[in-house]
Amino acid sequence: MLTKTKIYLSSPHMGGTEQNFVKEAFATNWIAPLGPNVDGFENDLKTYLGGDKYVAALSSGTAAIHLALQLLDVSHGDEVLCQSFTFSASANPIMYQGATPVFIDSERETWNMSPELLETAIKDRIEKYKKPKAIIAVHLYGMPYKVNEINAIAKKYDIPVIEDSAEALGSKYFSLECGGLSDMGILSFNGNKIITTSGGGALIVKTKELKDKAVFLSTQARDNAPHYEHSFVGFNYRMSNVLAGIGRGQMEVIDDRVEARRKNFDFYKKHLSQFKEVTFLEEPENFFSNRWITCIETESFELREKLRLELLKDDIETRPLWKPMHMQPVFKDYLHFTNGTSEKLFEKGLCLPSGSNLSQDDLQRILNNITNILKL
Repeated sequence: MLTKTKIYLSSPHMGGTEQNFVKEAFATNWIAPLGPNVDGFENDLKTYLGGDKYVAALSSGTAAIHLALQLLDVSHGDEVLCQSFTFSASANPIMYQGATPVFIDSERETWNMSPELLETAIKDRIEKYKKPKAIIAVHLYGMPYKVNEINAIAKKYDIPVIEDSAEALGSKYFSLECGGLSDMGILSFNGNKIITTSGGGALIVKTKELKDKAVFLSTQARDNAPHYEHSFVGFNYRMSNVLAGIGRGQMEVIDDRVEARRKNFDFYKKHLSQFKEVTFLEEPENFFSNRWITCIETESFELREKLRLELLKDDIETRPLWKPMHMQPVFKDYLHFTNGTSEKLFEKGLCLPSGSNLSQDDLQRILNNITNILKL
């Protein structure tokens, strides 16, 4: 008896050449967390991002944020302004450093950090405590944040920006690749991302000196000595040569993956725009989203949940939009500057299956389920 296969929200999608790089690593015994695939993957990313950046391949996007904060000397007593509408990995490294997160709500046009609230928060903290040490802004679901506005405010107050591009490789802002638009950038290659190395991430910086320092810290901060000498606390954050081989193969198909995800968005929008009960996040002028995840905003929490649960009955995975950090139990007592935007999006928003490996039959099955509910 034939049974329907599960449709995942965003599953890994191999291109076919990844195994060649991995086999080469095995054949040459480059299994350790260094080797030609790591160098090659970093160079592939550097070229893709425009060639004038320096890239350190790491074990995760979270590790990349943590090292960025390390490089900025964020420590106990410092405050870091962080987008509230995001995954917890954007905020957790602030805690690793003993610093304090201050959460900033979103604006409606991109669902990302509100420049207006950002400046309000900066003024408040300077007046009541001290100038924040850094800003973490996120290109959520692949939609670029308002980079020019955020960078202008950051420059005005001389606060560095960490550009969280974990979900935005392949997205562009005024034709420039996301990841290299601010002081430091981070990428994620988790299994659900637009390309994957199974687990992994990268830190993007502007100078070789910063990259070298990041690599030093990511390899247990071992001093140059014949024995094991350590003058600094280090971390085990370097990407392995085997996983970097997967990344090299994935980089060969990244443009295809972006195209496929954008086609998923176009399919959903074409067939669901007739229903006033759901709306889509549109691209502002000069914004280009990789459409990592296609999201809809429904007219109510009840409809959001009805769609989610009915799709689940047919083994179709969906997920509510990110629960804002200022609403999370672990962060509920921290200062936040909010306007209600992210809370409403969390209440009414739903992520639809968006993998680049979705078939037309998969998309039609998802659509049939949604339209049957909306027509009731």
